[in-house]
Amino acid sequence: MKLFGKMLLPVFIIFLLLSIFIFSANSLWVKYNVDKNVLMGANLLFLVTGLLVFFMQKNALQNKNPNVFVRSVIAGMMIKMFSTVLAVLAYVLTVGQGYNKKAVFIALFMYLIYLAAEVMAISKVNRTKNV
Repeated sequence: MKLFGKMLLPVFIIFLLLSIFIFSANSLWVKYNVDKNVLMGANLLFLVTGLLVFFMQKNALQNKNPNVFVRSVIAGMMIKMFSTVLAVLAYVLTVGQGYNKKAVFIALFMYLIYLAAEVMAISKVNRTKNV
């Protein structure tokens, strides 16, 4: 179980660093007219979906059938993509024409950062399991 705790540490560090950056760069957000609440909501969404998918993939690694892991990776990508699309649609429909495009694009860049961390973490788990 310690192995999986070590694998989740980068995701929590990214969440913490992005949260600190979002709150400390207030003058930057005001200067470029970026809604920091959207960024913080996206940061939290990516953490929660990342944890959900990570535990789903961790359970799939324990299955003897390697196809289960492949299916869980594909399902995890779909869960993260659909939840992101639904969150953006909900935001746009709630706010209307005044939605903050810059914040949405920055949030999508944050998605890529989380994706890279999750891929590195799960590949470490997979390498350790196969050794």
